[in-house]
Amino acid sequence: MASERNAEASERELRTGPPPQTVLLRLMWGRTMSCLLETTIRLGLADQLGDGEGKAEEVAARCGTRPEPTVRMLRALTALELLTEVRPGVFRLTPAGALLRSDHPEGMASMIRFFTFPAMVDAWEHLEDSLRTGRPAFDALVGHDYFTHLREHPELSADFNRAMSQATRATADVLALHYDFGRYGTVVDVGGGDGTLLAGILARHPSPRGILYDSPEGLAQAAARMERAGLSGRCALETGDFFVSAPAGGDLYLLKSVLHDWDDDRCADILGGIRRVVPADGRLLIVEPVLPALADPGGGSAHHYLSDLTMMVGLGGRERTAEDFEELCARSGFSVTAVTALPEPSTFAIVEAEPV
Repeated sequence: MASERNAEASERELRTGPPPQTVLLRLMWGRTMSCLLETTIRLGLADQLGDGEGKAEEVAARCGTRPEPTVRMLRALTALELLTEVRPGVFRLTPAGALLRSDHPEGMASMIRFFTFPAMVDAWEHLEDSLRTGRPAFDALVGHDYFTHLREHPELSADFNRAMSQATRATADVLALHYDFGRYGTVVDVGGGDGTLLAGILARHPSPRGILYDSPEGLAQAAARMERAGLSGRCALETGDFFVSAPAGGDLYLLKSVLHDWDDDRCADILGGIRRVVPADGRLLIVEPVLPALADPGGGSAHHYLSDLTMMVGLGGRERTAEDFEELCARSGFSVTAVTALPEPSTFAIVEAEPV
């Protein structure tokens, strides 16, 4: 019955949605819009506009571009609702456009750079290769895997860490409010990067201590983050390889946006390391998107499926359904006890598991 209702709802949406030609035209311009965003960020255009209004010729002078082409670009950004043309040739940022500023507290510039940097775009150009081989096109094009690439390019690694922090902020706020971390003594964030998520949890819950565990590159900005949050005394930073081991001493182990980077075998290594140190009454929290059993049409879920393909062509990982997580956990000695969607603005879910 549920599948019949879903089919009927999909048919109604198709009948009442935009014309088919409009759908395809919007999709056709996707690559163009990504290039436009990447160029906007690279030029620092949003930073040049700041909080006020700016004449196109002044923006062009500060960005080192010619005035007439710059007007055309600014009007394209206006059509995409990132700018407003308040008077002919005078523009200001919309709330969405303001998120492209490098100094915005909820900015998304680094995350956009992560998805649009040239090597990742090149990997997408070879989507067909990944479909035929099942392997990431990125590795074949660049000659090594994505995380090796980050280690060899420190500036890109720092940008990746900023991107992950930007992508984590909304989820950190929501997760800290909707899960009782206060009943644990030590929360271990495995692969926690700069600590944005763990800092949000510890700030909201004063009882637990924290251990932030990642590679040296992953933890590069973590000490400064914890110091700014006033949490240096409650959180230890530990470097290591999460494919080999996890720190002992925690009673709650946390993985956010880690497993989707890897195939099932590598995920089993990560989960196996946690299983060896988690106490019998401990818990594991996996915080990731959880795909529905049946693909959900519509723009609201599209980014999860596009992320799934990005993981395929770029890193060799994948997004997973609840059943996928249950099978993955069972393989590593965990039993999933609950899958709970987090409220907006987060698009993630909590997969909670216990050792068996």
